[in-house]
Order: sequence, then structure tokens, then C-alpha cells
Amino acid sequence: MYNLSSEHTGDFTLLGIPGLGQYHVWISIPFCFIYLAAIVGNSILLYLIAVEHSLHAPMFFFLSMLAMTDLILSTTCVPKTLTIFWLGPQKISFPGCLTQLFFLHYSFVLDSAILLAMAFDRYVAICSPLRYTTILTPRTIAKIIVGISFRSFCVIVPCVFLANRLPFCRTRIIPHTYCEHIGVARLACADISVNIWYGFGVPIMTVISDVILISVSYILILCAVFRLPSQGARHKALGTCGSHVCVILMFYIPAFFSILAHRFGCNVSRTFHIIFANLYVVVPPALNPIVYGVKTKQIWDKVIHLLCPQRSQ
Repeated sequence: MYNLSSEHTGDFTLLGIPGLGQYHVWISIPFCFIYLAAIVGNSILLYLIAVEHSLHAPMFFFLSMLAMTDLILSTTCVPKTLTIFWLGPQKISFPGCLTQLFFLHYSFVLDSAILLAMAFDRYVAICSPLRYTTILTPRTIAKIIVGISFRSFCVIVPCVFLANRLPFCRTRIIPHTYCEHIGVARLACADISVNIWYGFGVPIMTVISDVILISVSYILILCAVFRLPSQGARHKALGTCGSHVCVILMFYIPAFFSILAHRFGCNVSRTFHIIFANLYVVVPPALNPIVYGVKTKQIWDKVIHLLCPQRSQ
């Protein structure tokens, strides 16, 4: 029924944002600057955490992992997107499409797991401050990093195999700027119910479980904070969580809005979906280092010292 010998030999074509082709060059300008901000901001963050011994603490190790994951997320999609905006629709091989699909979804699930690990770090720091260094030892941190990386890998790898098994005997034109699992699966001339159920169900349930555990952590943190004797101690304890809460909100609110709109928003235009999806892979990675730089005094002081050494003296 299908030409199985050649079903994966052809290239896919990424169109960009449907209906806005004439504005691609103008749209590329803010995208390019935001992407550069993400690269520079996260690179500075990684450099400071690597060279400054005062930042060699569990919180900053998790933050460096978040920065690396954000770089993977944005670099997986944005360079190809800018090429489409500047040069028109671009071809991508099937293996290249699967590779982009894997790193896109993997970095998303891994980001969620890192935020959970950071919530656990804040819980230990506030609820058991005297045992912080004995609980979050370098060995424990290494186990957490390996564990969340492996979990994310196991969640996303089946998506690659599910997409790889599909025959593509109709169009190979993807009305998007990058490859994502359900968008690729919908081009297949076969039953994709398994792809839809797994693609939406398992990763989303994984992220929802992270959200529940993060919420439990912050409920326990708030209970511990309100038991502190002085108002100054309460403000100091909550201040250490401020940047993390901002990053959590920037990550989960747009993510769940996009997922729900994609799944149930029949009246939401495809153009809006694609613009929002493109903003999601570039805006949070650009804002995260800014939030941590402004709201975390240790990082802010090191940034000032790095950029304006005379002023910091």
C-alpha cells in the first residue's frame, strides 16, 4: 500500500509562519536579538559559576544546568528559524528532523526536572538549613543530575521511535519553523493515535508531576517561613526563593497555555500557535539569566565585577 522503501528518503520542507511570509525579515530582527541575549546571558552565567569559587554551591550547580539546557533549547530551533526568515522555506532531512525533535522535547522535559531539583534545594536550605551541606553533598547532586537527565531521555526517546516508524506518502511540507513530534506525525499516511496519546500524555504527565512536587515543596517552605520568629528572617528566606519562583512562572504558564491551546483551542489560528511556540523557545532562555542576575546578589555582584571591574573596587 505504501512505498516503504522510500518513505524516509526524502527531505521535509519547513515553511516558517504561514500567512506571514512577507514579514519574515522583520520578525527575524527581534528574534535574532533575543537569541543573542540568550546566548550571551547564559554564557556569562556559566562562566561566572565555573570560575567563581563562591558560586560553587548546589543552587548554582543546578542553575548552570538550567543555563546549559536553555542554550540547547534555543540553539536547537532558532538558527534554523532565522535561516527560514532570511532565505525562505528550508529543507531538512528526516534524520535531521528527528534530531531536532528529540533535543526540543528533551530540553523541555529536562528544564522541568531541573526546576524540581532547584525547588528541592530551596526546601532543604530553608526547612533544614543546618543539614544543608550534609544532605546536598556533591555525590547527591551528581546522582540528581544523572537521574533527571536519564528520566528525561527515557520519556522522550519513544517519541523519536514513534515518529520514525511512520510512513510519509503524502506531503512533506511542515507549516512550522522547526520539527516537533505531533506536527511531523500529522503528515503521515497511517494511524497516529499512539503518537498523539504518547506525545501529549506521557511528557505532560511527567511535567504535571513536577509541578505538583514543586507546589508541595513551596507549601512546606511557606509553612517553615511563617514559623520564623522575626519578619526580617521571613523576608530573607523568601528572597532566596524569588528568582526561582519567577523562572517557574515564566516556564510553566506559557507552556501549559500553549499545550492547552494546541490541544483544545479549535478557534486559535495556526499562525498564533507558531508565533507563540517560537517565542517560547527563545524568550525564557533569554530572561532566565537576567532574572537570576538581578534577583541573586551573589551573581549580580560578580556580573558587575566582570563588566565594570573599576566600579566594583
